Amino acid sequence: MTDLAAFPITKRWPAQHPDRIQLYSLPTPNGVKVSIMLEETGLPYEPHLIDIGKNETWGPEFLSLNPNGKIPAIIDPDGPGGQPLGLFESGAILVYLAEKTGRFLPTDPAARYETLQWVFFQMAAIGPMFGQLGFFHRFAGKDYEDKRPRDRYAAESKRLLGVLEERLASRTWIMGDDYTIADIATLGWVRNLVGFYEAGDLVDYGALKHVPRWLEAGLARPAVQRGVNSPARP
Repeated sequence: MTDLAAFPITKRWPAQHPDRIQLYSLPTPNGVKVSIMLEETGLPYEPHLIDIGKNETWGPEFLSLNPNGKIPAIIDPDGPGGQPLGLFESGAILVYLAEKTGRFLPTDPAARYETLQWVFFQMAAIGPMFGQLGFFHRFAGKDYEDKRPRDRYAAESKRLLGVLEERLASRTWIMGDDYTIADIATLGWVRNLVGFYEAGDLVDYGALKHVPRWLEAGLARPAVQRGVNSPARP
């Protein structure tokens, strides 16, 4: 049996199935990237719910795996060379799992780098901007009398959706006919923007045609439906 005792996080969240990938996460837009990928690939995994509302990511056990104190993070007991590997940052985990399974990342070098640029587009732009808009529209920032911060992030989020809309105008998925980690990285953020954040009107989402079609197709995938609810909330 695989021994994960070298990872202090397993003392706080013990592995019942140490031979499986251990996922430490919460169904947030960043968290569901990895759970969707695990569901899509069919890799056996054991999910552990990390309650960010209780600041569980800032405890020493979680920080031992991710010193940045953010979900998601994983331990793969069968990492490179057959050795356990701990990994954080959702984009890095997506690339790792794609390379581990040979799925959802093209092997052609040009297509591979094109896919990665769209993953980085999500990481550098869509995630941070949509997240800030969520704060100023749905969370504590909504009570600020000065609406300029909210409006700034709404305008930038609308612009980013326009970039995605243009990309999808002649493509089923971000990379064309093939569903990739670029789609997996982005679906949860668009879903949250118009769903949980209730910011559709602010970004004129109703005027879009291709992004809603793409989002609907992505959310219809059985693996995505499972992934957006993993780890299951109490």
